[in-house]
Parts: sequence; C-alpha cells; structure tokens
Amino acid sequence: MYLSVDATLSDIAWFLLVGSAIVGFLLAGFKLGQRVRANEPPPPAPESQPHLPEEGAVHEVREERDPVEFPPDGLQPHEMRGYGNFGSITSAHPDEVRRQRESGYQHVDGPHPHVQPGAPPGHGRGAHA
Repeated sequence: MYLSVDATLSDIAWFLLVGSAIVGFLLAGFKLGQRVRANEPPPPAPESQPHLPEEGAVHEVREERDPVEFPPDGLQPHEMRGYGNFGSITSAHPDEVRRQRESGYQHVDGPHPHVQPGAPPGHGRGAHA
C-alpha cells in the first residue's frame, strides 16, 4: 500500500517538475523575444513611404517605333546593336506604322472567343453556339 502511494507521489512530482521546466523555457523565450524586439528599429514613418506624383498616377504611354532593318542574310551576335528596342527610334508617323503592323490581323467583333485559324467549324464558340 505504501509503495503504490509512494510511486504515485513520485509520478506527480516528476510531472510538476517537467511542467515547471517547460513553463520556465517558454517564459525565458518570451522575455528574449521582448529584448530582441526592443533592439529593432521602429517601423517607418508615413513621411518616408512612397507617394503618388503631384500629377497623379502614371498612365500607359503608347508609342510606335520605326522598324529596324535587318540584312537579308541575317546578323551575327556580335553585329547586333543591343537588346529589346535599344537603337530603335520613335516613329514620326505612328498611325502609318501601327496600320502597317496591324494589317495582318483580322479583327473579330462580338463577345465570343476568337477562333484560331484552321480550327474545325464551331470550335471555340462555347456552350451558346
């Protein structure tokens, strides 16, 4: 009888000891976190945040570039002038350049999806065909 009570009390003592050790570790971690947070710089002030320009939001600018002519036999990598539109010039006649560029496109009116060339009849029209 005494042995079973003694084992029960020792089990309770171990649970209390382990529980208090876990609580101590958690409190120490919380205090360490407070100290680290106190050493961090404060959040930025609203004045240091980016603001819209005085003229308002930036809008898209469309410009047409004059095409760059390539020789018929092509270019070698060392003969290229740059990347992207580097070296191209803004067109003096943007309407003509846009009209020439878009002349190969077929504009489709209406809300239905654009059918790809060579697609079977009725393809791409959805459930309301």
